[in-house]
Amino acid sequence: MKKLLIIVVQALVLVLAPTFAFAQQPQRFSDPEIYEKNYFRKECKTVDYGPTFIKRFDINNDGMLDLVSNQSDMTCDGVKGPRCTGEGCPYNFYVQIKEGGYVMVATAQLYTYEFVQYFGNMVFELTMHPRFCGRTDAKPCEMRVRVRGLDFNILSKK
Repeated sequence: MKKLLIIVVQALVLVLAPTFAFAQQPQRFSDPEIYEKNYFRKECKTVDYGPTFIKRFDINNDGMLDLVSNQSDMTCDGVKGPRCTGEGCPYNFYVQIKEGGYVMVATAQLYTYEFVQYFGNMVFELTMHPRFCGRTDAKPCEMRVRVRGLDFNILSKK
């Protein structure tokens, strides 16, 4: 029982920690693509970014282009997705704000994601390691998440 509680808390921290951090003091990025690429240019001697390393689209349905970075689509010193593990790869989610710039609203370790329409709203369907759903079996966790403003709201998980 204690192990299950720890797993559930870890999953909640993964999804909600960036939101709580924003409530304290958000870090604003003028362009997250430049920030992400500069970070890896410092970490790697040679770095190559694939076509899906950065995707720009409206993730919170406010009409402004937001950004998702996918670390599985970059190669650092000849290693593709150097921070990817058996639990997936890091993805960073940034929302553009009307005051200018972007705020990171979540970081998640994912296998994949899709952005789909669900009851008239665009939502993420995240596929991740089963421990993020509090499970120990081998079937991947599937979570449906809606982004409203700067908040990730879990709609369902299985």
